Amino acid sequence: MDIAHNQDCPVCGEKTLTIIEDENDIPYFGKVALFSMQCKSCGYRQSDVEALEKKDPARYEIEVNCKKDLDIRVVRSSEGMIKIPTLRMSLEPGTGAQGFVSNIEGVLLRFKKIVEGQRDDAEDPSIKKSAKTLLKKMWKIECGDMPCKIVVEDKTGNSVIISPKVKVTKLKK
Repeated sequence: MDIAHNQDCPVCGEKTLTIIEDENDIPYFGKVALFSMQCKSCGYRQSDVEALEKKDPARYEIEVNCKKDLDIRVVRSSEGMIKIPTLRMSLEPGTGAQGFVSNIEGVLLRFKKIVEGQRDDAEDPSIKKSAKTLLKKMWKIECGDMPCKIVVEDKTGNSVIISPKVKVTKLKK
């Protein structure tokens, strides 16, 4: 693991940025490089995951049916898109996208934080009501009472859902 402290932050310019680079071997996926940056001054954060072995563009689809499925490993690069069609939600690739290694429960938590923010910050009562409805559905999924599909697509091949029950489709380059 390489750690560089007191680097120049690209946002605030202070010398309080820490950069971490690490390699991991993720079972059934292969070797990956993990990158992260965090500034103590302004709170800027950025992270990414990159496969060190060549991967083909792919779409991974899994049906989450029970509480045990929440433990299924998910790797998302900054170029990966995660969709939950049941909830009509997605995390798109692009500017500010974060790469991460997590599980289905962690993916749901990321979506949940976004919806909680909408619920708490919205002035419009209909937006608050929609957010509350989404949170109830997420709770049912977390309890294993409501099935949902999770889809991960990545044109770089650096994202994956790791499970024997995942459906994999190759994407065109």
